[in-house]
Amino acid sequence: MQINHDTRCALDDVVDLLNTAPDGDTPDGLVSVDDLRAYVERNRVSDVGELGAEDLEAVRSVRDRFAQIFAAPDARTASELINGLVAEAGTTPQLTDHDGYDWHVHYFAPGASLCDHLAADGGMALAFIVVAGEQERLRRCEAPDCGRAFIDLSRNRSRRYCDSRTCGNRLHVAAYRARQRDSAAANG
Repeated sequence: MQINHDTRCALDDVVDLLNTAPDGDTPDGLVSVDDLRAYVERNRVSDVGELGAEDLEAVRSVRDRFAQIFAAPDARTASELINGLVAEAGTTPQLTDHDGYDWHVHYFAPGASLCDHLAADGGMALAFIVVAGEQERLRRCEAPDCGRAFIDLSRNRSRRYCDSRTCGNRLHVAAYRARQRDSAAANG
């Protein structure tokens, strides 16, 4: 699947935002304005002004809406959720080149709040995934103790874990050890 740079950045922002949500033993990673600033800096979100408590609550609401899109059972449901999200954000597509990046499209209006910025750009990036018929690429990690969001951009859509070096290897090692125990018990 071919994805341009700005769409990939917006998708990465969506995934990172989703992964700030509490999940099992993982606490909420977006509880303070400082957490929100760290998210903005980590994702190099452009055109962000001063942030306050109202921004935090609005972004947490967008996070919940992105989670609904990831969990949507079909493209029609996902498209309805995306359409509502980007309409409320007041998308205003504009060509721009900044921070060393070549020409690309921003979907948020100039001066938009962080919430509208993320909803517009992230919503449009998710729309491109649905339009391409690739909604099944919006996934949650299959490791029983994880559940982090990721977008499977593998050629054959076979990725099962958010990170093969952590969740994937941990499960493979556990399965190997279980086979070793079973083999030892059968031979002993």
